[in-house]
Amino acid sequence: MTGVRVKENESFESALKRFKKQCEKAGILSDV
Repeated sequence: MTGVRVKENESFESALKRFKKQCEKAGILSDV
């Protein structure tokens, strides 16, 4: 399962971008 922890000084948007990148790497949710 791919997961991303939001850092204290990080916006939700940037965490979401990192999550999408990880999903693409793992080959999951490529259509999101």
